[in-house]
Amino acid sequence: MFHLLLSACLAAEPATCAERLLPAPEARTEAACRADAAAKIDRWLAAHPGLVGGASRCARTDDLPRLSLKEITPGVWVHEGRPALPDRRNRGEIANLGVVIGAAGIAVIDAGASRAEAEALFAAIRTLSDLPIRAVILTHMHPDHSFGAELFREAGAEILGSPKLSAGIEARAAAWMESYPPQVGREALLGTRVALPDRGLRDETLDLGGATLHLQAVATAHTDNDLTVLHVQSGTLFTGDLVFNGLLPTLDGSLNGWLDWLRGTRPEVTRIVPGHGPAPLPWPDGSAATLRYLEHLRTTIRAAIAAGEPMSKAIRESDPEEAARWQGYETSHPRNASAAYAELEWE
Repeated sequence: MFHLLLSACLAAEPATCAERLLPAPEARTEAACRADAAAKIDRWLAAHPGLVGGASRCARTDDLPRLSLKEITPGVWVHEGRPALPDRRNRGEIANLGVVIGAAGIAVIDAGASRAEAEALFAAIRTLSDLPIRAVILTHMHPDHSFGAELFREAGAEILGSPKLSAGIEARAAAWMESYPPQVGREALLGTRVALPDRGLRDETLDLGGATLHLQAVATAHTDNDLTVLHVQSGTLFTGDLVFNGLLPTLDGSLNGWLDWLRGTRPEVTRIVPGHGPAPLPWPDGSAATLRYLEHLRTTIRAAIAAGEPMSKAIRESDPEEAARWQGYETSHPRNASAAYAELEWE
């Protein structure tokens, strides 16, 4: 297959440029890629104000930058993000991303931290299959999982998530688009736009042809818009950030609700793909570290509240043993303690 690439620059910062991929699902020849290139470029630039287009070209799939994917069970692939906090070195590419390929179509589970990461995931998928990408499923709202979704919509996919995902993204999008570029680099996010889901799902099955995905919305836990994805044939559960591996869990929902979910029994699950860190992990043992940290957080914050400690003191207290186990502890633990205190003081 051939793919249309456009050199684009920020109008306000002409030195900040990157080559963007404009997906053309049916472009099997270079001539087909070039046939409507000018019109496609005009439409894309109109949808991305603030960008100026330059030269364009068509490239083969094998010539595109692409993410690494490993097959963890037949038809199920995972790209492991870097288990670290987002910064300019990792360009925010820290989340685990999934791909499920059936006989009739493909589903993507989480879209990456930027259009650039999504493009590289798209290219990796196209080295495996030219079947239509039917859905990109977002496990929750956070930018490292959701910011690449627009690329897959342009490729013909429907964006799916929990019923509360749209509201969660809308409430934070403006703040994210202000704070995230300085954090991970403007070039990394060039051409990235926040995309809202097409549909919110509570409990639905997606049939890809010999590969069945069960999408299940979760009560408020890591966030108020978590959604899990079960590959039924293999018992592989994509947990999103309900489970972390190596990178400290971050609380943006309900501590009690999160612990309730982690303690749930799931006989249909044999392995999990956590939101961050090496994957897959066995279930339930693979969630033990996340469960232990959150239980310890609840115990210590409850004790601080019972002792009459103010939040300002409670959030400064840390555990050296926990700190040694997790990346990002010094940054994320005080935020977790603050969120936990605000929730637990009303018990």
